[in-house]
Amino acid sequence: MDNSVIDFNSDLGELKDGGRSDRGILPFITSANIACGYHAGSKEIMQRTVRSALEFGCNIGAHPGFPDRENFGRTEMNLNHDEIREIVKDQVASLKLICDSLGAKISHVKPHGALYNMAANDYDISLAICEGVIDACKSATEDREDVTDACENNDYPIIFGLSGSKTRDATEALGLLFANEVFSDRGYMPDGTLVPRTMDGALIKDEAEIVARVIRMVKEREVEAIDGSIIPIQADTLCLHGDGEHAIAFAKKISAALNDADVSLLPPTKAQPSHK
Repeated sequence: MDNSVIDFNSDLGELKDGGRSDRGILPFITSANIACGYHAGSKEIMQRTVRSALEFGCNIGAHPGFPDRENFGRTEMNLNHDEIREIVKDQVASLKLICDSLGAKISHVKPHGALYNMAANDYDISLAICEGVIDACKSATEDREDVTDACENNDYPIIFGLSGSKTRDATEALGLLFANEVFSDRGYMPDGTLVPRTMDGALIKDEAEIVARVIRMVKEREVEAIDGSIIPIQADTLCLHGDGEHAIAFAKKISAALNDADVSLLPPTKAQPSHK
């Protein structure tokens, strides 16, 4: 992908603040990952967040996680292939029905939290997630005749996953499109995975450091790990977590810095071959 173009995404619909934080972030991003009720959110919050995303012209994505609201979906769960497939199907289908009712479309799917991190290292989990996405699209269109078919002609949502991860391999096996994701506010391990939140260096909280890392990831396609080693990455989409204390300020700063670096913010499209 051209290093003068990047998608800027954020995880939304997760806070109980009436949508205030989400609306503060939306003007600066191009893709909104909306919590689907398992780790956070609700039908009403999903509806509100979809409407807000439409208002600001952001692409809409499903953000399915483990059914573990107590731990915000950030604790690993030992579910088998079929169970993972089913929870992803249920969440994506739920958001799709809301999108259909509001004239919107799910453009992408990004797993949340522990499910995302486990999938990055586990091909079978990644495959189950992808199968759940396909099932959700098929079931939603089979059950109703009045929906806008987001998946006609196998036009399935793009899958967002950690750059260079097993999730990419699973999408390729099933013929789905994949966007390599990098993180503005998370530390990296030497193997390219994210630093566990239980370890020092997991979260980047300094504004200047975040901006510098973002520009380096987007323009130079590399990031510094916690041990000082340099990791090559593919950056198709950039994430800022929407539940952070300074998320609105960071979103504004990142957007401005990318603009100053002559990087255009554009959501990933099916026409971009780098997502295959």
